[in-house]
Amino acid sequence: MTTTPDITIIGGGIIGLLTARELIKAGATVAILEKKSLGQESSWAGGGILLPLYPWRQPDAISRLVLQSLKLYPALAAQLTTETLIDPEWDPCGLLITKNPDHTAAVNWCVTNAINYQPATAELLTPLNTLPEQALWLPEIAQARNPRLVKSLKQDLLNKGATLLEQCEVTAITLTKNRISAISCSSGSFAVNQLVIAAGAWTGQLFRQFFPGSDAPKIAPVKGQMLLFDAQPETLRHMVLDDDQYLIPRRDGKILAGSTVERDDYNKTTTQDAKDRLHAFAVKLLPSLNDFPVIKHWAGLRPGTDHGIPYIDKHPEIGNLYINAGHFRNGLAMGPASAQLMVDLILERTPQVAAEPYNLTSEH
Repeated sequence: MTTTPDITIIGGGIIGLLTARELIKAGATVAILEKKSLGQESSWAGGGILLPLYPWRQPDAISRLVLQSLKLYPALAAQLTTETLIDPEWDPCGLLITKNPDHTAAVNWCVTNAINYQPATAELLTPLNTLPEQALWLPEIAQARNPRLVKSLKQDLLNKGATLLEQCEVTAITLTKNRISAISCSSGSFAVNQLVIAAGAWTGQLFRQFFPGSDAPKIAPVKGQMLLFDAQPETLRHMVLDDDQYLIPRRDGKILAGSTVERDDYNKTTTQDAKDRLHAFAVKLLPSLNDFPVIKHWAGLRPGTDHGIPYIDKHPEIGNLYINAGHFRNGLAMGPASAQLMVDLILERTPQVAAEPYNLTSEH
């Protein structure tokens, strides 16, 4: 970097990319440092449902970011498609939730938050082999196709003049009088004005390595494994959540089945046991999947926190350090609003979402 950007971001996943885009919209210059390839970790690996699984069972702090993101996604997807010619496949195909033993809580959440819901019809349930329990149909819930969203955001940032440095693992951070003055990585050493750490599952590790005197955010990797079936269009028209697993149909017909939740440190190895369990779930729920092969099996590392609430805050001691990380399973669902809140804090704008639940000192 020949000139020092206004903001440097460590981490080029969905949160780092969206934060960079929001900063550029506000007139800032931005550089992203990514230790591997942009968006190829949890952001690439996820399913892309733009709603938490059973949001009424989640802390309200998660709902606040998700609901704000739901408002932002249609314009975001349209702008990305128009300006980059890469369609992130934002698709309001609807979500069927087959079992809702806490039906009253589910309905109350939908009513309170103006989420359209209906009892599931026989037509929706007929292709499925499940024992429905007060099944709910949320017809407006959307998905985004993770790899395409990452590609379109990357292209959008390049179009807007952001500096994107891949294969750039941070090796040193220079602190001068409680301010970060420089970062060193495999690509060289760079001066810093303001620094945002948005490194997903690696965020806590970075804090422990480079800021050992301060409390590190409690973020740990949580592995998730998924399968992709080479199905034909119209095999399944909407997303289905059945107990704690789901099927997601893409526009080209392929169907994603997920996912596991495994605490296995930074190990992204796939396992035959997980593949067998996911396959058994998928073909039992949607028997027509027996006609189609599995063409991909992968794992990603989610940035887990105890309650799934991310950290979005300014560091209390280091004057030019910020954090936007710890979104667990909901990086895409919370991403646009998380980026907006991060930039509200950096630029001292009035926040669109109250900031207190995401403080470094709050319970996550």
